Order: sequence, then structure tokens, then C-alpha cells
Amino acid sequence: MSDLPPHDDDRPTDPTDDTDAFEDIVGAETDRDPDLAVIEAGSRTLRTQAGPPSGDIPARPTDPEVDKALREVEAELAGRWGETKLEPSVRRIAALMDVLGEPQRAYPSIHITGTNGKTSTARMIESLLSAFELRTGRYTSPHVQSITERISLDGAPIEAGRFVEAYHDIKPYVELVDAKEEYRLSFFEVLTGMAYAAFADAPVDVAVVEVGMGGSWDATNVIDGSVAVVTPIDLDHTDRLGSTPGEIAGEKSGIIKPDATVIMAQQPVDAAQVLLKKAVEVDATVARQGLEFGVVARQVAVGGQLLTLRGLGGEYEEVFLPLHGEHQAHNASVALAAVEAFFGIGAQHARPLDIDVVRKAFASVASPGRLEVVRRSPTIVLDAAHNPAGARATAAGISEAFDFSNLIGVVGASDDKDVRGLLEAFEPLFAEIVVTQNSSHRAMDADDLAALAVEVFGDERVQVEPRLPDALEAAITLAEDEGEFAGAGVLVTGSVITVGEARLLLGRG
Repeated sequence: MSDLPPHDDDRPTDPTDDTDAFEDIVGAETDRDPDLAVIEAGSRTLRTQAGPPSGDIPARPTDPEVDKALREVEAELAGRWGETKLEPSVRRIAALMDVLGEPQRAYPSIHITGTNGKTSTARMIESLLSAFELRTGRYTSPHVQSITERISLDGAPIEAGRFVEAYHDIKPYVELVDAKEEYRLSFFEVLTGMAYAAFADAPVDVAVVEVGMGGSWDATNVIDGSVAVVTPIDLDHTDRLGSTPGEIAGEKSGIIKPDATVIMAQQPVDAAQVLLKKAVEVDATVARQGLEFGVVARQVAVGGQLLTLRGLGGEYEEVFLPLHGEHQAHNASVALAAVEAFFGIGAQHARPLDIDVVRKAFASVASPGRLEVVRRSPTIVLDAAHNPAGARATAAGISEAFDFSNLIGVVGASDDKDVRGLLEAFEPLFAEIVVTQNSSHRAMDADDLAALAVEVFGDERVQVEPRLPDALEAAITLAEDEGEFAGAGVLVTGSVITVGEARLLLGRG
């Protein structure tokens, strides 16, 4: 990892300490595969030598007519190919953009790919840009509870009525493309078209766009992002993207466009090689976490963490982030570097952003369903981890930020994920686990999940409750039964859909 451990009481308070520590990080990071040096020699890098929104989720519309119209749109979208059925090509979305008049070229974009952390990073980028008085559009996926979450304007999901209008605005053009192509536009392609058209109509000053899957052939990849962000790459969607981080990076590197700036989070060596090689090929500028930017120091704080970040233009001290986990500190450093790069810092300017604005922006960040506390007594935490890498980050965040003496897991996973790896990541953390399933057709059957859980946890630690409401009730009972009420907790995880449904059941949104 490219940051330092949290301060402890014996740590020196010398103001030069953090700077020296960052240099230690740099030294450690340069001691790696020599093949990378060859690739990096041909790539421009950012080496600036400089001194030191409501995030909640909408409920269903209260107006019956609007709710009916939204349900009709949802049903029409659901009748198309789902997000897991793909024909790897941007042909159809490019055709849609063409008949719409290329709305995605009406504003600059920051494009985000990676395996984990994309949505949280996008939210942080959006918050920073908004704090600097830019009008933002954000497109992320999947949604936690409401489909309208995917398209945000000015830091908030678009209203249901506007979502319906956006769909009907492009529907005739969608049908035109459908008629000419071998396959109809997919659910995700139509949503992407809606987002790009809505951003142009607003209009926005900048779009923050998260890929759906991969990069090269992802529907979002009809934009030319001046900043390409790559969050940590790990194994996920291996049946479509590749079986190694390097192979997966090959697909994700497709968002790196000529003359763009690449903000690269810490990566496995084989993934870093692929990304850097692509940057060389298209003459892109690269900034790497742990070298050109990173987390200098972090301390656990009430409700989040206090950070010192090294950006492309200097150092940013006493930045409060109201999110838990070391991984969110890394996401914050990536987001900051991305916004600096967007403003030309590190290339045209060698100065930091206004520290007060940066602090205000990070303090307002919310990321629903990411180590989100939704209830107390006992404490119930929701986290959308759905692969082993995400589960490991979540487990570390829980251990660091919460003092649970008895933590019960509620897990509902998707059938197409590495569920065993996810369970193994949580095994040291959970006293007991309640396995369940969400309402998605992709959900792993509760009995199948239980069989895997028994292999990982042992029979005595596993309880099966196929219905999520029953699973939540059982977990709360188990947490309270130990008689250590103050230290009792429940973590609901395994899938974004499971978390979204639990969030509704627990009265959020």
C-alpha cells in the first residue's frame, strides 16, 4: 500500500515527518520489476515540484403518476439484454450517439475504470468539482436502490420525472438503431445514451463517468476522457475480461485516449505493465499512486478518518473523510489527483488546489452502501463488497473502524462471482454467518451458498434464511444473544442488490 499506517501516540509531531515518510514510500515503490522501468522511460509522467453533496438515495416517487411512468420505463429497460449479457462492441452505442448528434462531446469527461472503488472515487471527484463551482454530471453503476441513482446532476440523482423524460427523449432514436442492428441496444447501452444526452441537455461543465465493465468495449467508451482514472485492478468478471490482472488491465486500458492524463492507483505489477505500455503507445501522461501522489498519513477519527494527502501540486493536510477504511483513503488520493489533473495541475501549474475548498468537498462525501452504518443497538453496517478483493478491504475497514466483540455476517451473493473467495475473506471476522439470497435472478441459491459457507466456516457457525427479512432478524438476534450489547454488530454484504434491499428493509430510502 502506498500510505503510512495511522498515527499512534508515540509518533513524532515534527512537521517534516510526513514529507520524509512520503519519500520513503517513493523509495519503496521504485524497487520493483525492472521491466516497468523500460516502459516508464517512454512515458511522460507528472512530477510537479511544488510546496506543500447529499449522497443519499432517492425513494420511490410520491406522485402516483410519476411512479407509474417510472415503472413503465423500468419495465421497458428490463426487457432488453441485462448487464451481464454482452456483445463486446461499441458499435450500437456509437450508432446511437451518431443519431443523437454526439451529445457526449458537448462537455469534457473524467473516465473511471478498475475493479473496486470506482463509485466511491466517482463520488469524491464529483464532490471536488462541485466545490470548485463546476456543474457536474455523474454516471455510475449498478444502483443500490433506485435506477435514477445512476444518472446524477449537481451531485444528486436526477428526479424520477426527469429520468422518464430522458428515456422518452431518446426512445425514437433507440428504436431507429435497434431496427438497423443485429442486436437491440442493451439495458446498459440505453442508460448510457440517456446519461450522455441528459448531461448535454443540462448542460454540465464536466461529466464523471464510471465504466460498466472492462473499458475497451464498454458502452461508456464513446467519450474521450481528458483524464482516465484506473482504480485497483483485481480478479472479477474473469469469464469476460481475463484470468489475470494483466489480462484484465488490457481491457480496462481501452479508456486511455491519446494525450490524456492517466491517474493510476496502486496496481499488481502485470496490470501496471499493461497500463503503462498503453500510455506510452498513445502518448498519455501518467501519475502513479505512491510516486506522483498518494496518502502520506491517516488517522481513524470519529465518523471517518483524517488524512494528509500528497497531490500533484503539493500537500493537503487535515482532510476529514467521513468514510471508513484504508481503501477509501486510497480512493480519496486518486480522486484528488484526478481533479488536479483536470485543472492542469502537474502539467501547466505547479500549485495545490485551495485547501479549504478541498477540505469542504471531502467532508461532504457520502457513499451509500460502502461501510455505511444504518442502525445502532446493535450496529448494522452495509457494504457492497462482492468479490474477494472488495471483501478483504471491507474486513480491514471493519476491524479498524469498529470495536465489535460479536459480529454477525448476513451474506447474499451473486452466482457468477468468486463466492468462496469472498467467504474466506470474511471468515476471520464473523462469529457466525447467516446466508440468504436477494431477489435478483443472478442471486446464488441460499442452500448452495450455505453449502459453501459450511466448508469455510463450519456447520455450527452457519445459519440459512432464504428470505432477507428473516436473515436480518436472525442476525440481530444472534448479535444480541452474546450479552455484549455494546460490542454487537451485523454486517450485510455480498452484493450491491443485497445491500440495496437491506437498506430499504431497514428504513433507509
